[in-house]
Amino acid sequence: MLNLFTGSGVGPTVLYLTVSIFVGLLLGKIKIANISLGMTWVLFVGIALSAFGITLNHDMLHVIKEFGLILFVVAVGLQVGPGFFRSFKKGGLAMNLMALVNVALGVVITVVIAKAAHQDLADMAGVYTGAITNTPGLSAAQQAVTDMGIEGAAGRLAAGYAVAYPLAVVGMIVSCILLRVFCRIDLKREPAFEETLEPKAEKQATPLSQRHKVNLIPIFVIIALGIVIGSIPIPVGLKTPVKLGLAGGPLVVAIIGGWLGVKKGWFTTDFTDSHGVWMLREVGIALFLAGVGLGAGGQFVNTVQEHYLWVVYGVIITMVPPILVTLFGRIVLKMNYYTLMGFIGGSHTDPPTLAFANTVAPEGCKLPNMGYATVYPLTMFLRIFTAQLLVLIAV
Repeated sequence: MLNLFTGSGVGPTVLYLTVSIFVGLLLGKIKIANISLGMTWVLFVGIALSAFGITLNHDMLHVIKEFGLILFVVAVGLQVGPGFFRSFKKGGLAMNLMALVNVALGVVITVVIAKAAHQDLADMAGVYTGAITNTPGLSAAQQAVTDMGIEGAAGRLAAGYAVAYPLAVVGMIVSCILLRVFCRIDLKREPAFEETLEPKAEKQATPLSQRHKVNLIPIFVIIALGIVIGSIPIPVGLKTPVKLGLAGGPLVVAIIGGWLGVKKGWFTTDFTDSHGVWMLREVGIALFLAGVGLGAGGQFVNTVQEHYLWVVYGVIITMVPPILVTLFGRIVLKMNYYTLMGFIGGSHTDPPTLAFANTVAPEGCKLPNMGYATVYPLTMFLRIFTAQLLVLIAV
């Protein structure tokens, strides 16, 4: 019966993408102890379908997944762009220093686990990229071992990534929840809006006669420029250069475009805050999560059976650094909880965590997006760099 609905065609791919998304969205409405995983359920439904034997065209899923991620980060960049640079006057620098510490802790923990558990550090580099949900980091590490001619290393990296990734998504959401519990945060009393992050003078009203129109030109200009920027190799003294990638490039261009566009009057904050941009963000993350789930399920089950300890190692790498860093941010720096949830997602380049944070935050709250976008560009660069560094240390 499954054969009637599987294969390499467009139909089966679109069918199971939509099933993953609408079932996941329905499950996302369920709350337990006033906590919901929201959009993240789309990922788990996709994994479940894949694990039960649904096999689809890998290349087609990859394109859809990456394009969904691009739409998501472009929308996030546009939403936070007008107030992004202003955010550095209040906490932006501190958050990036925290992100630096977060990355360093993840690398140190990975090396310690490899030595203590007698694991190949090259294999642990794959677990590391999965634990931080960083696909560009995995690609960079694979390219590094390929360039060095290490037989079979690229496959083991992918296996480690596949094992660690799904539970990494859960681990970061759990980290957000634990931070709330440890710090006894009352969401009803937590400030959801900070005036300093909102654009002031730039705010312009769009005439009613024009509000029904959706200007798609900036969206696709940003995507095109972002892909070009993300593809530029950045030499860092290693055997292979690093890149911002398909997610980092469009995000950076969208942030600058959102800020500069409003500042120069090319478009208004009614555009960057519009329902169209919001829908772009939600559709993008839904496609990304469904694509990841449908492409990972079968491999995930098989690899867990063979390397079950990698799951444990991945959870440690995922959860320990952000919990320690955000506790410092909350207790010492008195940072906002919604911002810290966005920070956790951005410091692990993980869109599902941001989707969860936006589910928890009140409607109209931009603080999770701001926290995510503030640290994402630096973190993306550091994650790609450190993934390659672990491989080079291993050999």
